[in-house]
Amino acid sequence: MLFDKVKAFVVLLDGASSGSEPVFSGGQAVAGRVLLELAGPARVSSLKLRARGRAHVHWTESRSAGSSTAYTQSYSEHVEVVSHRATLLAPGTGETTTLPPGRHEFPFSFQLPPTLVTSFEGKHGSVRYCIKATLHRPWVPTRRTRKVFTVIEPVDINTPALLAPQAGAREKIARSWYSNRGLVSLSAKIDRKGYTPGDVIPVFAEIDNGSTRPVLPRAAVIQTQTFMARGARKQKRAVVASLSGEPVGPGRRALWQGRALRIPPVGPSILHCRVLHVDYALKVCVDIPGSSKLLLELPLVIGTIPLHPFGSRSSSVGSHASFLMDWGLGVLPERPEAPPEYSEVVPDEEVAAMEQSLLPLLQDPDMSTEGPFFAYIEEFRFRPPPLYSEEDPNPPSEARRPRCMTC
Repeated sequence: MLFDKVKAFVVLLDGASSGSEPVFSGGQAVAGRVLLELAGPARVSSLKLRARGRAHVHWTESRSAGSSTAYTQSYSEHVEVVSHRATLLAPGTGETTTLPPGRHEFPFSFQLPPTLVTSFEGKHGSVRYCIKATLHRPWVPTRRTRKVFTVIEPVDINTPALLAPQAGAREKIARSWYSNRGLVSLSAKIDRKGYTPGDVIPVFAEIDNGSTRPVLPRAAVIQTQTFMARGARKQKRAVVASLSGEPVGPGRRALWQGRALRIPPVGPSILHCRVLHVDYALKVCVDIPGSSKLLLELPLVIGTIPLHPFGSRSSSVGSHASFLMDWGLGVLPERPEAPPEYSEVVPDEEVAAMEQSLLPLLQDPDMSTEGPFFAYIEEFRFRPPPLYSEEDPNPPSEARRPRCMTC
C-alpha cells in the first residue's frame, strides 16, 4: 500500500541458518519470533499466531451414469495433526496500542505432539506444517505472513522386524499361442527389510530358465503413494532405482550374488497416517518373451536412522550367517573346535621352570589365591571346571554319613 507503515512482517524460527531451515520431530519445541518493522508509529489492535499441521488428500474420478451421461466424482479428506493458537499482542477488547517506529520482535514457543507424520508433497495429497501470524490494525486491511517448517518423524531401522532377511520365490509356465514353452522360476533374497537413503541393497537372486527362449531379469525399488478418502483409494507408483541383469538363455540358470542397488535420496516411509501412506518395495522380475512377466515383490521400509555398526549385533549376526549359508556364500563348522591342551601351547622346559619359580610362593603361608598372580592364571585357563555332578572333591565318608533315625 502507498501509505502502509509496515516495512517488514515475517516469522523467524530459532536455529535457522543461512540457506537452511531447522527440521523438527514429534515432541520437540518450536521456538521463534515474529518480526515487525515500522516506518512510523502505528496503532495495533492485536497480533495473533497460529501453528497448524494437516494431512490432506484430494482427487477426482470420472463416472458414467448411462450411455450419454457422465459426471465427476470428487474425493477429499484431511486430518489435523497440529493445532496451536497464541496471542502475542492484545491491548484489550476494543482497545489499541501505538507502536513506535523501528523494529519490534514478539517471541513465541509451543510444543509439538509426541507423534507426527513426516512432511510430504504428492500428486493427490500432502502433509504440511506452517506458522501463520496475523496483524490487526484499525481502519487498515489485515496483514498476514506465514512460515512453513519441516517435520521428519524418526524411523529407526535398528529393530528386529526391520533387520530380518526378506525372501520369496515364484515360478510360472511360459505360454505362447496356447502352447507351453517351459517353466521359468525365480527366487530372491535381501539381507534385511530396513534401509536408509544412500544404502546399497545387495540383491541375491536365482533365475532358472526352462523355456525355449532367453529371458531378462531386472530389479527395481518402487515407491507407492496411497491416498485414502471416503472409503476409496488412489495410488501412484514410481521407480526410484533400478538395475538390469544379463539375458538368461534357454535351459540356463543365472545367480546374482549380491548385485548392488543403491537407494537414492527419497522420503522415508509413512505408515501411520489415516489418509495417506508411502510404501517401498523391491521388485525382482523376469521378462519372458511372448508371455507376462514373472514378478516377485519384497517389502522395504525406508528409515531416517541408519544402521548402527554395533547396535543389534547379537540379533543380526545369526540371521546374517544363515542368510549366507542359504545361498552357499559361507560355511560354518558343524561343531566348535576344542581349545588346545596346555602342553601343546607351553613347552615342557617352560613348564618345569615355572614350577620351580612357583615353589617358594606356594610354600609361603602368607600367599593367598586372591592375588594378581593367580588371577593371571585363572584368566588364561582353557577348560572350565567340571560340573559338581561329575566330580566331588570332598566325598562324604562313612563316619560322616547321616544315619537313619529309625535304625
